[in-house]
Amino acid sequence: MGETSAGKVTVTLQRGELTVLIKNVPAQICESCGEYYLSDEITDQVLKQAEASAARNAEVEILRFAA
Repeated sequence: MGETSAGKVTVTLQRGELTVLIKNVPAQICESCGEYYLSDEITDQVLKQAEASAARNAEVEILRFAA
C-alpha cells in the first residue's frame, strides 16, 4: 500500500437484484493504485444507507452520502 490522502469516492454495493451507488463518500485513497479505504464509522453509515434502499425494495438507487 502506498501513501493515502483524504478524498471522496463513489461506493457501489450489490446484493441480489439491488445495486446502490453512494456518491461523495469520504475515504482515504491510495496515491499509487487509487484503491480506497473507509473508516469503520463511514462504513457503518454507508451500510445503513444501503439497508434503507433495500427496505424500499429499490432495484437501482443512486444516493449522495449523508453523514
